[in-house]
Amino acid sequence: MSKPSDTPLDAPLDPVRTRLLELAKGRGVSLSGLSEMLGRNPSYLQQFIRKGSPKKLEEGDRKTLARFFGVRESELGGRIDGVKEKSYVASLTQPELGPAPDYLDVPRLAIGASAGPGAVPGEEVVFDAFKFSRRWLLEQGLDGAQLSVITVEGDSMEPLLNNGDEILVDRSERSFSDGVHVVRLGDTLMVKRVASAGAGRFSLLSQNLAYPPVSVAAEEIEIIGRVVWKGGRI
Repeated sequence: MSKPSDTPLDAPLDPVRTRLLELAKGRGVSLSGLSEMLGRNPSYLQQFIRKGSPKKLEEGDRKTLARFFGVRESELGGRIDGVKEKSYVASLTQPELGPAPDYLDVPRLAIGASAGPGAVPGEEVVFDAFKFSRRWLLEQGLDGAQLSVITVEGDSMEPLLNNGDEILVDRSERSFSDGVHVVRLGDTLMVKRVASAGAGRFSLLSQNLAYPPVSVAAEEIEIIGRVVWKGGRI
C-alpha cells in the first residue's frame, strides 16, 4: 500500500500540522486521499500542511478527521474552552476524557486485490469507512493494528472469497505466517493463500482448483498484509 510522501515545506510545521502528518503516515493514507474523503480538492491538505492555507481546519473537516483517526479534536486545532470534549481515544490513564467510543472507523480504499489473473492497482484513495467494534478488534488481537478494507476482484479464491467481497487487511509489521494475504507481484495486486516453500520461496495458492499454484522467490513479491476478516452479499 502506498504511504504519504514527505511534504516539502515553505515554513516550519506547527503542532497541528505536524500531528496531522503523523496521523496520515501512521495510518498509511495519502493527504490527497484524505482531502477527497472530506469532499475537497486533492491538494487541500497538502496546502494546509505545506503553506498553512487555510490557517486552521474548518470545524466539519476537523470533526471528520478526528473521527477517522480516533483522536480528540483538540489534537487537530479544536478548542475545549472549559468543556470536556468527546474523546475518540481509549484511555485508562486519563479517565477525565470520558469513555471511549464502541467503534473504530477503518478506511475503505478504492482499490481492488485480484482473486484472478492479477489487477494493476490504482492510486490509493479513501472513499468511506467501516465501523468495527473496538471490543471485537481487541478480542481478535487487532487492537492498535494498521487496518484498511479493500475489495476482492475475480474468482480464484472462491468459495472462500468471492468477487465483490470486502476484506479487512492487517498491514502491521509482523513475523510471516502461512495464511491468506494481499501481495504485490510485479505491477499486480492480488489476494492469495501464501505458504512458505523453503529456500527463500513462497507458494501462491488459490482456493479455486482451476487456478494452479504459483511459485515465486521471496524477492519477487511484497506481502502487503494479512486478511483477517471478510464481508459480502449472500
